[in-house]
Amino acid sequence: QVQLVESGGGLVQAGGSLRLSCAVSGRLFDINAMGWYRQAPGTQRELVATIISGGSTNYADSVKGRFTISRDNAKSTVYLQMNSLKPEDTAVYYCYYRPLLGGTGNYWGQGTQVTVSE
Repeated sequence: QVQLVESGGGLVQAGGSLRLSCAVSGRLFDINAMGWYRQAPGTQRELVATIISGGSTNYADSVKGRFTISRDNAKSTVYLQMNSLKPEDTAVYYCYYRPLLGGTGNYWGQGTQVTVSE
């Protein structure tokens, strides 16, 4: 089993910043991807950012230059630094863990609400 606990969401004004954290525990595998999806009511789920074991990263075009994903393997925690937030960033953000070698399935955190006011 894999458990993910998210924190760091909240309400901010446009142009502000938030830092999301996702702590993962359980039966983990060395080769994996972690990151965040987000979903707002009435919209499709969007992959925001991904970081692979080893450090390579990918971002949605809509957040490039504003968001930074990182991981602290010693703490088994992934971070998403979100700067220059826009109202269209408002969504529930879900952390995920995906084994890429030696395991199966996708695992999700409980979600954290990010709201950006005009």
